[in-house]
Amino acid sequence: MDVQLGETIIQIFGVLLLAPLVAGIYENLKAKTEFRRGPSIFQPYYDLAKYLKKEKTSTYDTNLLYRWVPMLVFGVLFSISFVIPVIIPIPTLFAPMVDFLGGAMLFSLASVFLILGAIDSRSNLSAMGASRSASFSALAEPTLILVLFSVAIESGTNNPYTTASLVSSNASLYLSLTHILSSIAFFMIFIFETGKLPVESSGLSEMGMIDEGRTYEYGGRNLFFLKYAAWIKQFLLGSVLLNIFIFPWFMFTGITGSLIDIIIMLGKWIVLILIIIFIEQILAKVRLFKIADFLAISFTLAILALVLFKLGGAII
Repeated sequence: MDVQLGETIIQIFGVLLLAPLVAGIYENLKAKTEFRRGPSIFQPYYDLAKYLKKEKTSTYDTNLLYRWVPMLVFGVLFSISFVIPVIIPIPTLFAPMVDFLGGAMLFSLASVFLILGAIDSRSNLSAMGASRSASFSALAEPTLILVLFSVAIESGTNNPYTTASLVSSNASLYLSLTHILSSIAFFMIFIFETGKLPVESSGLSEMGMIDEGRTYEYGGRNLFFLKYAAWIKQFLLGSVLLNIFIFPWFMFTGITGSLIDIIIMLGKWIVLILIIIFIEQILAKVRLFKIADFLAISFTLAILALVLFKLGGAII
């Protein structure tokens, strides 16, 4: 079998298998820090199996868009795993199809589908979640694009695989203020996009409902696709954060190397999860309207990274 094809298959199935596992490890470790037993790290797999057994539900006046949104969101987010350095450091078969900005656009497209589906559900709670999500995304999405653009112009390429290789092999690039500020901004966006920002009355509480509101009316197999898509999105964003911004080393090539990469990736993720949990524990819960301030800071850091690059990208 062609090595590149084998590596592509390993990465694709690696994303499908590791995305729920990472979510399970996060919930388990978070519970441990709160002196609770917590769910099994395999609980997300059990949940997915449970959703598959249940029938789909929808209100009587929804149209085809509402019914197709879960599969569209899953398909868009899953397709990103074909083109970015999630597990292996060299381009997959489909990598030439999308660059940094294309990947950011796909993340935005998935969010748009979710918002449209929530509005079409005819639910006031879903519409409220969609409205809040759209408001915050007005800052989050441009920041994501700016951060990726900063890294692209800093490394001289818009190819994420080439960028990861350059960052891992060039200490001056890795230690530049442009890269450091971009990393901080991306980390802040990652915390927001994956729902890790501690928000007052979050979850299914009406006062703090954001992401949960957009999927409030879905159930059964539809919820299977949306939950799986959310975990894939978390895994993809976190993998980009780890493999390009924070820890771009120890990625191997070849079939055997790709299998080793999966184990190394799990180790990287455990470290990232511990950092996130630590931040959640030390930060006071944020009021809903303060999320915009948090995103504004990340946007400012992304702008500052571009300015510093223009001024010469000083090295620490």
